[in-house]
Amino acid sequence: MKIKVAETAGFCFGVKRAVDRVYELIEEQSKPIYTLGPIIHNESVVDDLASKGVKVITEDEIDSIKDGVIVIRSHGVGKNVYDHINENHLEYIDVTCPFVLKIHKIVEKESLAGNEIVIIGDENHPEVQGICGWCHGAYTVINNIDDARKYKINPEKKTCVVSQTTFNYNKFKELVEIIKETSYNYGVLEILDILNTICNATEERQSEARRIAAEVDTMLVIGGRSSSNTQKLYEICKKECKNTYYIQSPVDLDSDMFQCSSYVGITAGASTPKKIIEEVQTHVRIKF
Repeated sequence: MKIKVAETAGFCFGVKRAVDRVYELIEEQSKPIYTLGPIIHNESVVDDLASKGVKVITEDEIDSIKDGVIVIRSHGVGKNVYDHINENHLEYIDVTCPFVLKIHKIVEKESLAGNEIVIIGDENHPEVQGICGWCHGAYTVINNIDDARKYKINPEKKTCVVSQTTFNYNKFKELVEIIKETSYNYGVLEILDILNTICNATEERQSEARRIAAEVDTMLVIGGRSSSNTQKLYEICKKECKNTYYIQSPVDLDSDMFQCSSYVGITAGASTPKKIIEEVQTHVRIKF
């Protein structure tokens, strides 16, 4: 069986940087280590860190911590979370992805200038929640076509549009076109400032996954169930290859996936360790 593994599969820069820093802290620190939410959306990594004493906490638990180091994960957090940590005089390590930090600076600057903010993304995703936490005024989160059609632009103000870094690029363009159409109807297109803040790694990963899925008989997308970027990869691949499967590890593989398959494609989300990708590839070669 022929197998093609995406070159862009696995940890992105921001995720690798965050995970590596936590493992470094384990070696450096005698104090307790806490991550504000799972460091990444991958159960095997989070479980391994837990076995080494790293505890996952929520913002509500900050007040109960008396000593230790809090790690702010790559998804980032709102300004109020930094304030909360500082009010408790706690030490923290910030490993927010630089691409996410850039969005924080944009929405803070634009909102302080009195402009409205539109964030294209999933309002329940921690990255989007963090971005919202830097908006000093009106903002709207748009995740789908219905949201975009319902959105009413304020003709009295400039509107700045940004995106979750891991959003589907083609879907972003589609939603932007709907917003533009609404703006055109109001005759205020000139006050619409659209910034594509999807990170390059995400665009490249999605484009490569789409190309591979269009070539193969079976497509495997590896990642944690709570990983937003993996879910988007799955949706993209499913459109190109009917036999696309979302798996977390080799345990999820079965022979039914590969009936009449001679060419298998593999990609993985930004929170998937290289080890798991290699294990899936080896398992496919040996077992099927």
